Amino acid sequence: MSTVAIFMGSLSDEETVRPCADVLDDLGIDYTFTVTSAHRTPERTARLIQEMEDSGCQVFICAAGMAAHLAGAVAAKTIRPVIGIPVTASALGGMDALLATVQMPPGFPVGTVALDRAGARNAAWMAAQILALHDTELAQKLREVREDFKEGVELAANELQRHG
Repeated sequence: MSTVAIFMGSLSDEETVRPCADVLDDLGIDYTFTVTSAHRTPERTARLIQEMEDSGCQVFICAAGMAAHLAGAVAAKTIRPVIGIPVTASALGGMDALLATVQMPPGFPVGTVALDRAGARNAAWMAAQILALHDTELAQKLREVREDFKEGVELAANELQRHG
């Protein structure tokens, strides 16, 4: 059973979105990673949402560029949390995807993260935080990772001061 679904609008987004899967792997969170399009395969998208929900999926992560309707199309079909990763795919530098992902109508929210690889990582972290609401083991793992982040900054600061 996958608790998270990662949908990409195009296979060309795989390198950009891969860090999302990497974070989920590191946290031991099961996921499905696939390609589906709000425009080219709307029936596939709807079918995948239903199949994922039926099998226990709790969070949907959707990455798309340009018109970036994938996250909104998913949000229209589920009441589970949807996280959108806007992908830079046009001459507009990702602004088109960012605005398309963040501007959802009332009642169909999409939690929108940063563009591209940084957004992909944060989408995974956000999904983990949502899942940790009902998973004390995962919550503890997140606390430990946060402590590691803190220690990393402290070590870097000390190293810089010694060689500064």
